Amino acid sequence: MTQYDAIILGAGAAGLFCAAEATRRGRRVIVLDHAQRPGEKIRISGGGRCNFTNRELTRQNAPEQFLSENPRFALSALSRFTPADMIARVDAAGIAWHEKHRGQLFFDGKAWQLVDLLLADLRAGGEIGLGCSIETVRQGAQGFEVVTSDGILRAARVVVATGGKSIPKLGATGLGYRIAESFGLRLTETRPGLVPLTFAEQDLARTAPLAGIGLPARVSLGKRSLEEDLLFTHRGLSGPAILQISSYWREGDALTIDLAPGRDIAAELAAIRAETGRIALHTALGRLLPDKLAALAVAQSGLSGRLADHGNRALAQLAAQVQAWQVRPVGSEGYRTAEVTVGGVATEALEAKTLEAKQVPGLHFIGEVVDVTGWLGGYNFQWAWSSAWAAAQVL
Repeated sequence: MTQYDAIILGAGAAGLFCAAEATRRGRRVIVLDHAQRPGEKIRISGGGRCNFTNRELTRQNAPEQFLSENPRFALSALSRFTPADMIARVDAAGIAWHEKHRGQLFFDGKAWQLVDLLLADLRAGGEIGLGCSIETVRQGAQGFEVVTSDGILRAARVVVATGGKSIPKLGATGLGYRIAESFGLRLTETRPGLVPLTFAEQDLARTAPLAGIGLPARVSLGKRSLEEDLLFTHRGLSGPAILQISSYWREGDALTIDLAPGRDIAAELAAIRAETGRIALHTALGRLLPDKLAALAVAQSGLSGRLADHGNRALAQLAAQVQAWQVRPVGSEGYRTAEVTVGGVATEALEAKTLEAKQVPGLHFIGEVVDVTGWLGGYNFQWAWSSAWAAAQVL
């Protein structure tokens, strides 16, 4: 039976970073994963260039950028290993990056550079076991025993970094949740996050011709409003605005969508009417929006005929179809395409500073398996790095 300082379950972003950091500190660690390749989510994210952090994340705005029963739980780890710290780590390795939008940082080259960096740090003093199934984690008098398909390993500490349920084709399972429950830790409800939303058949019949059209939009759900790009799909809606709001959306919720944020469509139509009122209503609106979207808005408004035939009240009615479109999705595309899992191991069960289970000393949970879910734009990767770093300081 082999003895380690720490056994880390999961060779994803959080697991690899935690192992690399612990190895830097001279600890003997091993990373175990049933997958054959490490860091797959890092490799595929951001079109293969990985949105590895967001430089606009601060202690002040963090509670607004993360979903959790306790949004302030993440502050301890995020404040001690910040986006600036991650940037410095990447810069020291000579990996070039650039900023795309709203603080989102991507690598200039392929994301495998970061995976290779983490593996190099790990292998300098640690081990990795791939294609290794974890069967049981149990606590004994001398620490923990991890029963695997390759035998039994022992360590003073175990770090669960197995991720959530999102993108099962990459090997995602509910293992981390089962381990938590086996030790009596509470879980919050889990559901797909950062995921496209789907329409009922009757709504799809109207929006199907719009598939592939993308444009800026403001999407509102209750008091929450997000402005980003939106994309019509053959199943419903996607794009950053929808992915962002999806983490808050629950079945039965209606969305209000402004497809021309910052504009006054009624006033713009009135101006066109003053110049050339004889054109058809859908033709006029087509000057302001994609033609197919204009045709749908006119059809849903119940109006027809020439622009000159309609007064300001009718134009306001038409504008409402564009700038206050009410839609009620029936579901999401699920974990198959979800970028993250919302929910997980309840934060009340963990120490914020070390991510250690309060009732099970030596057992840590980091990354996506915890009930901390960030916004789109590098926030979830930063949580992976920060929570991994925090746990590694006590391994």
